Amino acid sequence: MEHINKYVEENKDRFLEELFGLIRIPSISSIASHKPDMYKAAEYWKETLLAAGADKTDIYETEGNPVTYGEKIIDPSLPTVLVYSHMDVMPVDPIELWDSPPFEPEIRDGKIWARGADDDKGQGMMHAKAFELMVKTNTLPCNVKFMIEGEEEVGSPNLGEWCKNNKEMLKADIILVSDTSMIDAQTPSITTGLRGLAYWEVKVTGPNRDLHSGLFGGAVANPINVLSSMITKMVDDNGKITIPGFYDDVEEVSAEERELLAGAPFSEEVYKKAIDVEKLSGEKGYTPMEHTGIRPTFDICGIWGGYTGEGAKTVLPSKAFAKISCRLVPNQDHHKIADLFKEHFESIAPKSVKVEVTSLHGGQGYVCPITIPAYKAAEKAYADTYGIRPVPVRSGGSIPIISTFEEVLGIKSVLMGFGLEADAIHSPNENYPLEQFYNGIKTIPLFYKYFAEMSK
Repeated sequence: MEHINKYVEENKDRFLEELFGLIRIPSISSIASHKPDMYKAAEYWKETLLAAGADKTDIYETEGNPVTYGEKIIDPSLPTVLVYSHMDVMPVDPIELWDSPPFEPEIRDGKIWARGADDDKGQGMMHAKAFELMVKTNTLPCNVKFMIEGEEEVGSPNLGEWCKNNKEMLKADIILVSDTSMIDAQTPSITTGLRGLAYWEVKVTGPNRDLHSGLFGGAVANPINVLSSMITKMVDDNGKITIPGFYDDVEEVSAEERELLAGAPFSEEVYKKAIDVEKLSGEKGYTPMEHTGIRPTFDICGIWGGYTGEGAKTVLPSKAFAKISCRLVPNQDHHKIADLFKEHFESIAPKSVKVEVTSLHGGQGYVCPITIPAYKAAEKAYADTYGIRPVPVRSGGSIPIISTFEEVLGIKSVLMGFGLEADAIHSPNENYPLEQFYNGIKTIPLFYKYFAEMSK
């Protein structure tokens, strides 16, 4: 690692300045007025990759925001790593909660404070600088391609189609992503799984208008009461979801991976105290970390109906509504689950009401086996930098584009994140520790080294 540490030390101030230049571009993909900034960010990435040593870079149009692509092919017979990152960021509101201007990066307390410092400009820039390091020190052991998109924060609506149209250009052996986090600064972890998602809106209709609860209550079904009763039937006393067929495709995680996951530092008492609850819940036979990573869920995200204004109004409502979601585990197809829920929920409705279920959106889960060479290479790389073996973790969240990559390109992804929970991504005062930024630049070349060796 001597040449790696030396190069980082000699160039670390320049690395920061180049990151700051990217951060200063307010590339907010969800706000139409920032469309020109998306092109500025795409051009900045193009020039960054060229300066780092790419032989070819281009900006590609999509139906939405652009994609910057770059590559360096040193030998077609060698393995190829495809790096994915995104140039867009979340809005900054509420602006008054920021301690410094969100697009004017500052260094305070050993951290970079700015929107995109972590998600994902800081983590993306680590890859550009690690690539530069390998090129300039003549240690690049395989081919590299970069795909930097501009719509991740709005769900990557056009990247899947772009990948289909450029499938040949994007051929690679593994996709490398840093858009996730570690357990803490001393405990590296590799995100091996992302849950999928199914999401519905439910409408329950009773009488054709709101009724006086005194004159009609007791004789006419109350849609809110019915909806509440139906919802309580969806999960049993053991925390199992009761939808027929729901668990048919659920992947059972191996005992080895569950044991490794159990090695992650976790205090149930600290966890409960942080969210101010006395007791946790969840499916019987699994730990809290497993509940949020390797098992599916059923949750009511919102429920409304009737009168909710100030004071009292004795009304029997005509309608009741709920927003419902399921986090899904790998192998569960979100289209299938959407249909199973709709069929089951409508079938248990009493004849006193009409029930309508509308599927709003969904996405597939993803899993990276801990046995593939790319995972093993990432594991060794982290261990070299941090001194301990990283913990494989299953994220409770979803990054739908990762499963799209596997579906469209047929390539697995390794999620080598360096962010921390304290980085406040998507929130005011987003930040990224300098140590994590530099550690990422030092770790990524080691991944390339080990991946090339293991792929022979």
